[in-house]
Amino acid sequence: MSDPNADQPPLPVEIPYAELTAEALRGVLESFVLREGTEYGARDFSLDQKVEQVMALLVRGKARVMFDPGTETVTVVERR
Repeated sequence: MSDPNADQPPLPVEIPYAELTAEALRGVLESFVLREGTEYGARDFSLDQKVEQVMALLVRGKARVMFDPGTETVTVVERR
């Protein structure tokens, strides 16, 4: 009997940000804020300020770190 989910890509998995090392978390946040299309409004912010803003979203529970096993990538997404 074959597995009906065999052709389905694995679902993304949430990674609790507090379980990441400081270096790993910083790398995830920097990668996220440096991607094209990340918009912070009319005012320019430094990389450190952008990272702090995203970190604040994680701390407040408004965003989460997700790992996609299909693409082996990590990103930050808004919590809905």
